Amino acid sequence: MTRVSLILLLALMGSGLYLVKVSYEARKLFADIERAKADEHQLAAEATRLDAERRSEGTHLRVERDAREKLQMRLPSPDATLYVAETRAASGGAR
Repeated sequence: MTRVSLILLLALMGSGLYLVKVSYEARKLFADIERAKADEHQLAAEATRLDAERRSEGTHLRVERDAREKLQMRLPSPDATLYVAETRAASGGAR
């Protein structure tokens, strides 16, 4: 009877240690999942912010303002505009 009791005690101890190990791993995995969900939420918020920033940076008014201020670009005056007229003789060979 004592031999059976000893075997049962060892089985009980082994299953108890295994239960503790499995519980620890489950808690660790749950914490990893929660951390991943928080990262996902943060990345989604940043993606939304970056998308809004991209849309605002690409507006025509913003591009024109940056061209004037940063690149020192100006609209050409009619005096500085040169118009080129195409003649029939020059375009006849192209067709």
